Amino acid sequence: MKLLMITNCPQMAGFAVENGVDRIFVDTEITGKEARQGHLNTVISKHTLDDVRRVRPAVPSGRLLVRINPVHEGSQAEIDQAIDAGADILMLPMFRGPDEVRTFTQAVRGRVRCSLLVETVGAAATLAECVRVQGVDEVHIGLNDLHLEQGLDFMFELVANGTVDGLAAVLRDAGLPFGIGGLARVGDGMLPAELLVAEHARLGSSAAILSRAFHRNASSVEQIRAEMDFAGEVQKLRDVYEHYRCAAPEQLQAAHASVQTGVQAIVAAIRARRVNG
Repeated sequence: MKLLMITNCPQMAGFAVENGVDRIFVDTEITGKEARQGHLNTVISKHTLDDVRRVRPAVPSGRLLVRINPVHEGSQAEIDQAIDAGADILMLPMFRGPDEVRTFTQAVRGRVRCSLLVETVGAAATLAECVRVQGVDEVHIGLNDLHLEQGLDFMFELVANGTVDGLAAVLRDAGLPFGIGGLARVGDGMLPAELLVAEHARLGSSAAILSRAFHRNASSVEQIRAEMDFAGEVQKLRDVYEHYRCAAPEQLQAAHASVQTGVQAIVAAIRARRVNG
């Protein structure tokens, strides 16, 4: 299972790679993000292409992912600049159909890997067409913006209600590697991370982002070292994934049922808080 960590700090990137993280994720997307997520308790990165250049020496070849902005008039220049800065993989967010995907892959021209971030209703509806576009190498299913666009209360409703099952089936049929959302530490999270790891195994997902809850917002290597055994927690996620990857179908279905029950309880609590002000 590939684990990704979002950071624009070269020291943090080097530490993460040395302690088991597979990819470093520099997030330069900013267009429309404040409008979509500004009212939520989410981190809106303000990474730049200069950050990509700074992080590049700390990350082994092939392992630096850069999320760019959605397709716009300046996409070709932005893509060229991101590649020149050292990106190994470019991630396209907030696309709604195959035309934008085609614009993206044609601009990349095979120079780096192309990753699609499925996080809109349009992208989900046209996923089978999108992944047939030449040049698409991998996909990540983004739960946050997709659940907002669907008007849901909790991002993991998408896992519980069958939406992610349908997307995963399309991606398995296409033979493309894919990941889903983010993970906290084993034993942590509104839903225990181990149950979500079981869902990755059940669905065929092979990647996840380490959420900010994983390192509890630590902003430096020193803080992380004081807070946790980072390498040990990364290994725990891998061990759980391997356990469920080899598990019987009945075990995976039992974990899925637990996720559904947990999601129902969380959604009920969210709605009750809303009603009670």
